[in-house]
Amino acid sequence: MMKERLMDDMKAAMKSGDSFALGILRMAIAAVNTKSIEKRGKGLPPEMSDEEVLDVLAKEAKRREDSVQQFTEGGRPELAEAELKEREFLAKYLPAQMSREEVVAAVEAIIAASASKDFPMVMKEAMAQLKGKADGKLVGEIVKEKLSS
Repeated sequence: MMKERLMDDMKAAMKSGDSFALGILRMAIAAVNTKSIEKRGKGLPPEMSDEEVLDVLAKEAKRREDSVQQFTEGGRPELAEAELKEREFLAKYLPAQMSREEVVAAVEAIIAASASKDFPMVMKEAMAQLKGKADGKLVGEIVKEKLSS
């Protein structure tokens, strides 16, 4: 399971003295544990599926991307670089992202198969099919582009 992989990698980072990896893995595990506590608070079983763990890791990676953009715009390249390194480290645990061309092809197929050409309906279907494989912002841009043409 994904959570065990994170724990094993954290132990390996401790043994090797890799403080960079150790810090990111501790953050990732803390985020997963926080999500587990939230589930328990809602009356759900606290066990986390691999999909839920990947969801948490994807959100953490997205936060890093947003931080890189903000630090770059704010004239702090050293902080942007640090966030980018963390994002790249987290990417090792995430599924490979689809290229723009692959997303375009998938969206075109969804629009062709969809009974509705309504943006929210197409977007809902696209995100259901592409969740974790493509960035939601990119999918949204492509859906708007294809529906307007």
